[in-house]
Amino acid sequence: MTTAVADSPSTPLLVTEGRVLDVATGTYSGATRVLVEDGRITSVGGEEVRGPEGVEVLDAGGRTVMPGLVDAHVHVTAATADLFAQAEWAPSYVTAHATQILAGMLERGFTSVRDVGGADHGLAAAVEEGLLRGPRLFFGGKALSQTGGHGDGRPPGRSSHVGTPCGAGIGAVVDGPEAFRLAAREQLRTGAHHIKIMLSGGVASPTDRIDSTQSSEAEIRAVVEEATAQNRYVTGHAYTSRSVERALRLGVRCIEHGNLVDDACLELFLQHGAFLVPTLVTYQHLASEGAEHGLPADSVAKVASVLEAGLDTVDRATRAGVDVVLGTDLLGGMHRHQSEEIALRAQVQTPAQVLASATTTAARLLQREGEIGVLAPGAYGDLLVVEGDPLADVTVLARPEETLRAVVKDGRVVHRGG
Repeated sequence: MTTAVADSPSTPLLVTEGRVLDVATGTYSGATRVLVEDGRITSVGGEEVRGPEGVEVLDAGGRTVMPGLVDAHVHVTAATADLFAQAEWAPSYVTAHATQILAGMLERGFTSVRDVGGADHGLAAAVEEGLLRGPRLFFGGKALSQTGGHGDGRPPGRSSHVGTPCGAGIGAVVDGPEAFRLAAREQLRTGAHHIKIMLSGGVASPTDRIDSTQSSEAEIRAVVEEATAQNRYVTGHAYTSRSVERALRLGVRCIEHGNLVDDACLELFLQHGAFLVPTLVTYQHLASEGAEHGLPADSVAKVASVLEAGLDTVDRATRAGVDVVLGTDLLGGMHRHQSEEIALRAQVQTPAQVLASATTTAARLLQREGEIGVLAPGAYGDLLVVEGDPLADVTVLARPEETLRAVVKDGRVVHRGG
């Protein structure tokens, strides 16, 4: 059941009778109440927190009250696993699909997401203005790819190509430092929170090798310069140590996937203060049902090369002290598996580590410390009421249909379950 209970965004909300989870310390704070006014948390405490006259009350019934979750690698416009076929769809039709994808993410407890290819300023504005139900949307626009790279969906037999960052696809094909620079400026002009570059081969693309390096050093430098000038950052799709090492040296701040990196490469993350966003659940389901949801046969065959390495990389990166952030990268009908990423991470991370990856560490990556991923005065009023104890068993969050009792975003109850 979905519902919007509050009469208006400015209606104060008082959450009572909860066990407030402090993700930063990995403890329950002792607080039982959270007050949200004008979309922001104003007080966290005990019986002394009461709220103004007319406040709406949400009784947590002794359950866990925790920050809303962050998924730092999504494609909210990816309505099929055949992303390059989707590039031919009408943008209005893709948007219609995106409305359903966004709503599903919110109902699973993800109150903020970072889109790394596809979403634009229009979708982000529609969510912010309440025209669409969905998580707070941090978008990067089109991911930038060289010809023949991970963003080039042409089959080998097609030679024509129009390299334009328009249409319903998730990427733009550009070549040369100045073309990359212009494409980055176009995304930043629209308010993009980050820029994504394809740095190695990928699963979904038809003509590149997983172990290839992509985008020249001059092209990468140009994009990093533009993002830095706008106080934004560059994130990169990469699997191998060779592609990751080069990117970190050139100023790329975040790596998506990274399944095939070695221990020496992990040390570079620490040296450069970079983030790693593995996406385990997508490989699991691309292998089992990717073809059913449109993934071409050649791409299905690529999945095995990265599937088994992913969990080991999360384990080694966590032990090395790398900032590891939760991401999913699901496509098409597989978006419904989003919460399963939590259970996969729990195989090699402690509950506190998994929680941090989806809250406080994610907030630092998104440059929103103190605003998302935390229950504290000044933060957005994004919180969950959860049945169970995530600090003891974080996999309760992997079953939102069973355990998620309420989702609050901007101080409004946007979903009730159970």
